Amino acid sequence: MAKHSGCSLFFPVTESQREQAAGMDPSPRHPYLLSILTVFTLLCTSQGATFTFVNRCEYTVWPGILANAGSPRLGSTGFELQKGSSRSFQAPTGWSGRFWGRTGCKFDGSGSGTCQTADCGSGQVECNGLGAAPPATLAEFTLGTGGQDFYDVSLVDGYNLQMVVEPSNGLGDCTTTGCLADLNQQCPTELKAEGGSACKSACGAFGSPEYCCSGAYSTPATCRPTIYSEMFKAACPRSYSYAYDDATSTFTCSGADYTVTFCPSSPSQKSSWDYPAPAAASTTTTSSATSQDSGASIEASNPGSGSQFVYNSSSGLDFGSGFSDLGSVDDVGSSEDGTGALLGDTSWLAGLAMENSATMTKSSSLFALLLSTVTLWFPLLYRW
Repeated sequence: MAKHSGCSLFFPVTESQREQAAGMDPSPRHPYLLSILTVFTLLCTSQGATFTFVNRCEYTVWPGILANAGSPRLGSTGFELQKGSSRSFQAPTGWSGRFWGRTGCKFDGSGSGTCQTADCGSGQVECNGLGAAPPATLAEFTLGTGGQDFYDVSLVDGYNLQMVVEPSNGLGDCTTTGCLADLNQQCPTELKAEGGSACKSACGAFGSPEYCCSGAYSTPATCRPTIYSEMFKAACPRSYSYAYDDATSTFTCSGADYTVTFCPSSPSQKSSWDYPAPAAASTTTTSSATSQDSGASIEASNPGSGSQFVYNSSSGLDFGSGFSDLGSVDDVGSSEDGTGALLGDTSWLAGLAMENSATMTKSSSLFALLLSTVTLWFPLLYRW
């Protein structure tokens, strides 16, 4: 989606430029010109971000939006997003908040009602400043802190549906993150919620300090991964699985737009899945992948936990040390030969919600702005 800063590239001709054009030495009567140009450039490139919500689920989703204290409302705090539809909002630099998807909602003609999962408790389609009731898959953002955006997908409050966050037009790492696995399919009995429509976190299910990172377990040194958080992490390697899961779960990007997609993987897409987690300092993960006619598999071990799991595109994610099957993950991407070879990137997401829209990268816009500035002002600055 193209973005416009609202800043004009027209520069007025100054008296000094007229004198220079006439062959006269320009008088140095504008000592603050360079500072003004610098401020102008910064203002023109501080554009915030466009958030685009896309629903690939086979049912309607009602996204909720909660801005943090001090951040403005984005135009809505909750809305209906029918199957196959999308909606975009503009957020200013410095905005921070979270998004989630409500499911199983029933609203009357006046907009009053409730949702089965991730309900915000407002009794309305709009959440009006209220957050999601756990279990809920959350996407969290802080825009423009130190010139960078910070974002993550969190399962700390549990899980209710698949969600992926994809940056576009940004600079830096800009990693696609999220949870592709359908954890509701094989959620452990003790974590199931809403008749199997959501999966609680261990904190939500048991409330114990060791699961909630509270009390004596309130620091990174004392709150460690548990059997339940490791189960979530194995299924969704780039998502937060517990409160101090920062090293492999928080990502950065500069000047990007973001697409938040619910149920990103489509049953019509036929191939296998490779979604490796970033390397963590505290654990070592090794993996091997094979492609066969019967489906691709991933074998991995985590020495820090002693657990092993195997993912097979036809049978799902299977743990080798007492864990139950987490269920299947919808196939995403494709290989040219049709064998289902594992993909090492997330390029399959590049067209989400953007198939028919022209895209202008921010880096190109910045380059054009700087080029125009240099072209118009270089003769004057050179003479100085």
